[in-house]
Amino acid sequence: MPYPMPSPGGATVTVFASPGSWIESSALEQCRQVAALDGMLHVAGMPDLHPGKGAPIGGAMLSTVLYPHLVGSDIGCGIAVYPFGLRKVVPERLARKFPNLDAEADPSEYNAEELAGYTDGFGTVGRGNHFVELARIGDILEPVHAERLGIAADDLVLIVHSGSRGLGERILRSHTEVHGAGPAADPGAYLAAHDAAVRWGSLNRRMIAERVADALGAQLGAALVDECHNLVVENDGEYLHRKGAARGDGRDVLIAGTRGTRSYLVAGHAGADANYSVAHGAGRKMSRADALKRGLAKHTVEELRRTPLGSHVVCGDRQLLFEEAPTAYKRIEQVIGDLVDHDLATPICTTVPLVTYKTPHTRDGREKRR
Repeated sequence: MPYPMPSPGGATVTVFASPGSWIESSALEQCRQVAALDGMLHVAGMPDLHPGKGAPIGGAMLSTVLYPHLVGSDIGCGIAVYPFGLRKVVPERLARKFPNLDAEADPSEYNAEELAGYTDGFGTVGRGNHFVELARIGDILEPVHAERLGIAADDLVLIVHSGSRGLGERILRSHTEVHGAGPAADPGAYLAAHDAAVRWGSLNRRMIAERVADALGAQLGAALVDECHNLVVENDGEYLHRKGAARGDGRDVLIAGTRGTRSYLVAGHAGADANYSVAHGAGRKMSRADALKRGLAKHTVEELRRTPLGSHVVCGDRQLLFEEAPTAYKRIEQVIGDLVDHDLATPICTTVPLVTYKTPHTRDGREKRR
């Protein structure tokens, strides 16, 4: 069963993780701190829960007060999955053909209203845990749902994890410069800007997918899944904030593993006790600094660019390569197992990475540095 936690305020806190799951005490403390905020009703921690800046990542937080910092700066960040038609798949060759997704795309096919008048960074992936991945469908775990989605084992898909880039950061900064971590002074105005950033993030994921399909000569289908995991939804005067938690109210969600492990496509059916939410990924178990330090002592760059699954990693930023090493994350199987055990989601299938893109290689082959 999920276990409740005491909190200093009137809100309840429930973490949906088993005793064997890796949950840092600092992440639990952040849940308690959020629960003490004015107007907070319920905090639900997902099995990928880990500490973040000002609020836990992997949390769904219900309140009568709107707090922009509980969504964070990357408003609308999410994961989309697209059917991807290729005749011949040679991962090593395809890795060399990926476009430079640090360079902005031409936004001319979208009107200014669709992009909220913001074009900086459009069509780019960004840093951190963002990625683009060519994968194949692995094991079919729930045939009825797989048939509903029209997928079968060995089908190719393109997975895109990115968000609203600088737009979301600009929206949050305009709030924090005046109000800090306090509530939104004008919830309606914040929600209008927020909703535009959510739409921007979805358009950005589609543009990234189109750029990759053009470069690889592939046919791109309509998104099977496009769910963001940094957002807030208002309903009858209550605000459900999600930071690193996906909507699990009857939706299909891709829960990302790492570049060296499988990911899982699930059908979410979470209820009110989980704030209608599911996990968004494996969740970090090491800080970036620790991952870099341990990785440098344990791995070579060449080892991290070829995974145990035989997939290839495109990343010209040496530091990022170590910070995002698979060992820096929790076991995805544990996260999925917790979701199943707590009746929050049903696994549909796995996806197996073939090429994972983080940043482009430089032309002369040297490492790209910040």
